[in-house]
Amino acid sequence: MDRRFRFRRAANYLNLATPLGLLISIIGGAARQPGPNGLILAFGYRYRFPIAGAFTVGNVVLTRWDALDDRLVRHEGRHATQWAWCVGLPMLPLYLLAMLVSVIVCGHQASYNVFERLADLEDGGYPRTPLRWRRSAGG
Repeated sequence: MDRRFRFRRAANYLNLATPLGLLISIIGGAARQPGPNGLILAFGYRYRFPIAGAFTVGNVVLTRWDALDDRLVRHEGRHATQWAWCVGLPMLPLYLLAMLVSVIVCGHQASYNVFERLADLEDGGYPRTPLRWRRSAGG
């Protein structure tokens, strides 16, 4: 494994993000298996929240599905790196704030979310162009 992925894996264990992701996968009934570049893929997550097809906590990629395509795994891997950059748990409120800003700006939770843009929107299955714009009729 490349040095940067070993660093990311160690950082996300030390900042407690990966242990949190493992706990969420256990509570969610997901089956875990090793993934590429130090990721842990957790399939069969049973809860409907969050609404995304996959989401990442630390180095753990959780999904309700039985498999993930390579593009989505790369996208989620970029989120794992973001967890390391944000020093772990502060990623949660920062991501939620970025999602709120995106909804306010364009009405879509991902199109203007800085974390999704840095993880490559298209690889995550999100539209680069927002679905709708919020504008007043008189503005």
